[in-house]
Amino acid sequence: MSNYRRNFIPGGTYFFTMVTYNRKPIFKNNEAKKLFWHIYLEVQKQKPFTSEVFCLLPDHLHCIWTLPESDSDYSVRIKEIKRRFTYMYQKIYSMKQVQTPDSRKRKKEGLIWQRRFWEHTIRDTNEYNWYMNYIHWNPVKHGYVESPADWEFTSFHRYVTNGVYPVDWTNESNDNSLNIHREWE
Repeated sequence: MSNYRRNFIPGGTYFFTMVTYNRKPIFKNNEAKKLFWHIYLEVQKQKPFTSEVFCLLPDHLHCIWTLPESDSDYSVRIKEIKRRFTYMYQKIYSMKQVQTPDSRKRKKEGLIWQRRFWEHTIRDTNEYNWYMNYIHWNPVKHGYVESPADWEFTSFHRYVTNGVYPVDWTNESNDNSLNIHREWE
């Protein structure tokens, strides 16, 4: 069994990547996107976190979260988002658990998500800006659109409205001196 090392810091800011099982493009479907977003917000209300940056692509999600000062348990939030989405998606689309491999059944996993997720603790403004740029540029990187402004399911539009990015921003400058108002210790 693998020994995963996670960094748990109360009130920490983290970059996450969650990927669908076998990179299945579940989120090409607009109803699946809406369902995911509904569940994401529902879990956020029940187990608070600040969703700083996000981008939902057809087969994965990138996001940056900041947890409450007294809380470091991002794993329970991710598990709950995945669990609820899997349950509702399978219910809506009548997916049968029969095809699920035994190893996934034993761990009560469906055929929606990869088992784990990737996490990185963000330590300073430069890292925050780098990951924010990476997330917002991701739809362009994967060839889905020519500009981040053309992708719908992203926080990029909020950052344009708040004056952080120009609407025609490109990642070619790798500019980490964006107008982010965040205090780092």
